[in-house]
Amino acid sequence: MPVAGSAYTFSYASLGEFVAWLIGWDLILEFTLGAATVAKGWSGYLVSVLELIGITVPKGLYAAKSGLSHDFLAVMVVIAVTGILIVAIKLSSQFNLVITAIKILVTIFIIGFGVWFIDAANLSPFIPAPAPAEGGYGTGLYAYLIPSILGIDTIFGITGIFTGAALVFFAYIGFDIVATTSEEARNPQRDIPIGIFASLGICTVLYILASVVFTGLVPYDTLATAAPAATALEATPFPAAKFIVSLAILVGLTVVVMILILGQSRVAFAMSRDNLLPRWFAHVHPTFRTPYRITIITGILSAILTFSLPLTTLGELVNIGTLSAFVLVSIGVLVLRRTQPDLPRAFKTPGVPFIPILAVLLCLFVMGFLTIGTWVRFLLWMAIGLVIYFGYSRSHSRLARGGDSEGNIQES
Repeated sequence: MPVAGSAYTFSYASLGEFVAWLIGWDLILEFTLGAATVAKGWSGYLVSVLELIGITVPKGLYAAKSGLSHDFLAVMVVIAVTGILIVAIKLSSQFNLVITAIKILVTIFIIGFGVWFIDAANLSPFIPAPAPAEGGYGTGLYAYLIPSILGIDTIFGITGIFTGAALVFFAYIGFDIVATTSEEARNPQRDIPIGIFASLGICTVLYILASVVFTGLVPYDTLATAAPAATALEATPFPAAKFIVSLAILVGLTVVVMILILGQSRVAFAMSRDNLLPRWFAHVHPTFRTPYRITIITGILSAILTFSLPLTTLGELVNIGTLSAFVLVSIGVLVLRRTQPDLPRAFKTPGVPFIPILAVLLCLFVMGFLTIGTWVRFLLWMAIGLVIYFGYSRSHSRLARGGDSEGNIQES
């Protein structure tokens, strides 16, 4: 669908307005919390870089420990990138290209440099033995859903692999964001699939290799820090490598925060254009030509969340939002193939119905390794979305008004 909105727009075309609202509301959670989560990691690397040049940051300015939440440094980067997205979207796009190239080069450097200092003992056993859950995890709202159903209260081991997968799954948001900007692509039918598949393949290989290097440099249980790459590179005899990598990651995470806020603003823009959200949100700035109102609101919400919530809570909520969105899109492929089999398709998913069904089952399976508390928060968020839909969106939407699209966004 070569228009703004990504999974929301696709769901609108394949599954109808109600499901589109659900997935749009889900994407709002996904992108806004994603930006807040990455901003938290950004502050950790900033502190690491400053410490390497002899500057000590007062602990009251950032989340020095995993149990603390308040993080002024994370708020700072959210505000900065929000301003850039409002006034210089073309500059941010060019900046993103440069930083993406730097990030790939740094990742290759980490792999090529770090592999020479791997201690094979750190990689054995390759799957750590199961151990009792600590820190309250494994009980009550902190119990992981499927393991608790099966009576498993351990971490690590085979179940730990899937728990880890559930916690890092929101890395895949980046591939979804490629689709959110399809309206701004020159040839979306060709460029968007190529962009998604190529980046997915490259990143998968680099992710696996970097993970092996990190866990080979130092014991895996020492990597639970705010700046794990910096922690891993401490095992090498070259302090400069730690500084260069930490600085590059810091810049790279800045761009990640930027594209997450960008993705959220484009989804909300599409929803406002369909009157599911007030059209006031979709107002385009007369000078900068950007949806500045929704961008500002997204930045404010992300700043509040990154300041108020701990990293683990943010990460779990982002992941369940991402996985549920992927479930709905996979179902949409099945529905659209049956309801409109003759629709011209620039790209056609192979292996239907097996690939979409497998995608749904795997996403639901991984979601089962998030905590019960995460499920409760997610269902509460979706319940709020239902109240808004039936209280406002359903009666104000373009569909309810017979497809009426009057009311210029620029003037609304």
